[in-house]
Amino acid sequence: MTPAVPAPGFPAFYAHAPRLTVRDPLADFLGAAPGGVMEYQYQDAVRLAGHSCPTVAGAWLMAVHGLRALYGSELPVRGEIEAALRDARDQGVTGVVASVVQLLTGAAAETGFQGVGPAHRFARQGLLSFGQELQGELALRRRDTGSAVQVRFDASAVPWPPEMRALLPRAIAGQASAAERERFGQLWQERVRAILIDHADDAHMVQVERADGLRAPGP
Repeated sequence: MTPAVPAPGFPAFYAHAPRLTVRDPLADFLGAAPGGVMEYQYQDAVRLAGHSCPTVAGAWLMAVHGLRALYGSELPVRGEIEAALRDARDQGVTGVVASVVQLLTGAAAETGFQGVGPAHRFARQGLLSFGQELQGELALRRRDTGSAVQVRFDASAVPWPPEMRALLPRAIAGQASAAERERFGQLWQERVRAILIDHADDAHMVQVERADGLRAPGP
């Protein structure tokens, strides 16, 4: 694993969040990465989502821990993983979570890559589904072995500090001063830091359970 180097323009702690190395056969086929091996860092999810928040951090940790549980010492095979979300695609923050999950797994809904050639090699379309009956928020399933896990995220393990209770409504209403807006951002990212760094391996916050009897997600 490459040393943690802060990305310019981002808080330094992003570089120290859990990282994930995957192997993507499509990237290998098209010569995008040697052997298809690529490392993803939290700032990749921030660039994708356009922001950093407890939801993005939670989705990141759910996907990382879920894939590590599925593959153990092996590299997760991006594009060969089915992902299912419990909530409907237009419910709450489901879309944000789905974006992060797709980044790390390659699993896509109906708009995903349809594959190469008549055999649709490397297809990712239809590997991501929504509104599924799950015990957790997210399910991940290996297409090669059928092994599956369900993952839950509980952000209450890292509550907002009392100071945020006064700042949040003012910031949302656009009534905060410049100093208050700056402090709001600091407190916001401090909670993200606590989730990603202090509680990255907290089993009370991210819970992974085996679910090998889980059927393949439907459309």
